Amino acid sequence: MDIRFCRRCRLAKSDVLFLHIMIQYTVRRTILAVPVLFAILIVVFFLARAVPGDPCKSILGEKASAETCERFAEKYGLNEPVPVQLAIYMGNMLRGDFGDSIRFKRPVLLMLAERLPMTIELGMAAMTLALLVGIPAGILSAVRRNSAIDVATMFGANIGVSLPVFFLGLLLIYFFAVVLRDTPFALPPSGRLPAGVTPTPFFVYYGLEVEPNTGKFYFYQFIAKLYILNSILTTDWVVLKSTIRHLILPAIALATIPLAIIARMTRSSMLEILGLDYIRTAKAKGLPQRMVIMKHSLRNALLPIVTIAGLQMAAILGGAVLTETIFSLPGVGLSVYEAITARDFPVIQGFVLVIAFIYVSFNLIVDLSYAILDPRIRLN
Repeated sequence: MDIRFCRRCRLAKSDVLFLHIMIQYTVRRTILAVPVLFAILIVVFFLARAVPGDPCKSILGEKASAETCERFAEKYGLNEPVPVQLAIYMGNMLRGDFGDSIRFKRPVLLMLAERLPMTIELGMAAMTLALLVGIPAGILSAVRRNSAIDVATMFGANIGVSLPVFFLGLLLIYFFAVVLRDTPFALPPSGRLPAGVTPTPFFVYYGLEVEPNTGKFYFYQFIAKLYILNSILTTDWVVLKSTIRHLILPAIALATIPLAIIARMTRSSMLEILGLDYIRTAKAKGLPQRMVIMKHSLRNALLPIVTIAGLQMAAILGGAVLTETIFSLPGVGLSVYEAITARDFPVIQGFVLVIAFIYVSFNLIVDLSYAILDPRIRLN
């Protein structure tokens, strides 16, 4: 029998077994995530009602009468005990009903479909910037250890970690929108699109029929609010250019801390790998430095980098609250801030639950990536 054929058979069986194990692991982790999400929902549900303030006074004004507030509480079920409110909310949520916003009188799912795309675009832009700059900076710093480049890179990383998002955001707005106002380098300080620019939803552009307030409508609305994707689908390059220009400043402000952390982690991980025997052997064999760094060093240094990148991607959602507030971006962060100030409980609960789901999902993706990046984990 052909030895190479037998070897391919063993590899095929190993791959099938690995895929089976990964599917089982994914299903198990997904099932375990359900009680975690419910626990988060319960904590948020009780904390939102424990915060001082009356939703009636926050929404209708301080001069609202006691009779008006009683009718308001009865209308929205706020006069029931909190455990009863929780049971009713969970029952509705299991049927796919996240309730209506008390302040805006709109379904929470529709608001999510309209606001979540902004946060996703901002988060992806910030994370892309952090990875594209942070990993090369960390590699260069490790390769040129104790050089002027290393000192400058780590000094910049320390500053990046130390700068609060709100302070850096204000500095960027002042510099690019005020100091450089009349130059080609000026950038918009707030908003998602300039006045007068209105994107055409892709389902309108292609004449797709969809009924309002249905699951299909929410999905179409979600895709249409991803302005970069929607503008590509509708070939609207004016909207695409405007969207990217409005994303630059908030993406830089949000990416600074993850960029600095990724750069420091990349440097630390690369220095550990570069000191191993097999790297010295590869250099002694005369392999090009680029091959030694990219193929032998970086590949084995990726595990901690992927871990910290996944955690930072999830942390970006938390930073989006301040960033969206500073740059007046209609995303999840700004919506949660407005909902907390107005005591809009359905919006707080729905939006926080989605953020928690995204956080759990990123942790799962990071865990699954270990087996792909490190064959030793796959064999174990």
